[in-house]
Amino acid sequence: MKKRVLIIGIVVAVAALVGAFFYTRRGSAEPKFRKGKIDKGDVVATVTATGTLSAVTTVKVGSQVSGIIAKLYVDFNATVKKGQLLTELDPTPFQQTVDQRRADLEKAKVELRNAEISLTRSKNLAKQQLLAQSDLDGAQTARDSAAAAVAQSQAALKQAETNLSYTRITSPIDGVVVDRQYDVGQTVAASFQAPVIFTIAQDLTKMQVLTNIDEADVGRVKVGQEASFSVDAFSDQPFKGAVSQIRLSPQTVQNVVTYPVVLDVANLDLKLKPGMTANVQVPVDVRKDALRVANSALRFRPDNSDLVAEVRKDKPAEAGKGGTASSAPATSERTGPPRSGATGATGGRPGAGGARPSAGTGTLYVEVPNTGGKLKPVTVRTLITDGNLTAIRTDELKEGDEVIVGLATARAGAPSSGGQAAPGGGRRPF
Repeated sequence: MKKRVLIIGIVVAVAALVGAFFYTRRGSAEPKFRKGKIDKGDVVATVTATGTLSAVTTVKVGSQVSGIIAKLYVDFNATVKKGQLLTELDPTPFQQTVDQRRADLEKAKVELRNAEISLTRSKNLAKQQLLAQSDLDGAQTARDSAAAAVAQSQAALKQAETNLSYTRITSPIDGVVVDRQYDVGQTVAASFQAPVIFTIAQDLTKMQVLTNIDEADVGRVKVGQEASFSVDAFSDQPFKGAVSQIRLSPQTVQNVVTYPVVLDVANLDLKLKPGMTANVQVPVDVRKDALRVANSALRFRPDNSDLVAEVRKDKPAEAGKGGTASSAPATSERTGPPRSGATGATGGRPGAGGARPSAGTGTLYVEVPNTGGKLKPVTVRTLITDGNLTAIRTDELKEGDEVIVGLATARAGAPSSGGQAAPGGGRRPF
């Protein structure tokens, strides 16, 4: 009797556990989704890149002669005027050379006077036919040679005086000293090229940003376009600029071709400093008052095909538009050139833009009421993206409608929705 009761108790317990297990599985199988609303607003597509700030005019001041720095009259951040004395090299050896050349000149002049006297005497004797013509020609040659020696000595003296003047280094422009390479007592060697002693920025109230734009994006950047950028020193303050030059000098780094683009920037408050890194954004396309949806909604794909309601059987033509995750990319749906969304610099591509989603088709999922969590796929036309929101065009959805942007809780072993194929031509906004 007791054995029968024990068996019955075990059976009841097992049945309870099995029932609880299936009840829990059924409850957990009901999907819980995160939803977002479709709204209206502006979407601006931008090209982003990284550049460096510099003064519009920067002059490197060097020395044309070698010597030892004897005096420094300016230092870092000093404001200088054109013609102002910046530094002096030790003039002693150059002054000695000047003195030597002056002595050589005086000697040459003495020899010239002596040659002229000899020539005059020879001419008088020749008139009296007391001197041969060859001797007269020799006296004339000696005089001309002495005159040439005087001219040569004069040129050597001027060269020595010029070298002496090079020991006084002056500023070629009005500006601010932003760099100094030498201290007093250091030797400046100018044997092959002029060494840079100072770097002077002409006007720090007018600066420029030099950045590199990827060849795929440079066609949408135009001279005169307004741009914005930020610097790490003032991360909460945006700065404005304008594209002033697109240089036709391609640069290739790791098989990536970029073009230098220059932005003119006003710096009246002198917050921006030369050498700062600028994160540049150039708006290249805009959609005003367009339907917008979060990019995560376009990336979402249900991991269970049973959740998708059978609502497309009456629309066979929609299957070719890439509405579901298994559909082919709708490249044939493009009616114009691809329109890029927000781009950004990627690793290994200096100054290059990131992946650019093309205008095409995408799929949004909406929950069907009273179906236990069934989802309805809706094909939409994707236009441009700013990296967070994408402008869409659709007749099935309107402002305020809710779409699925992800699962409320992640399931163990479930594939990530972020790794699905991109809507519209295999390229996805991000």
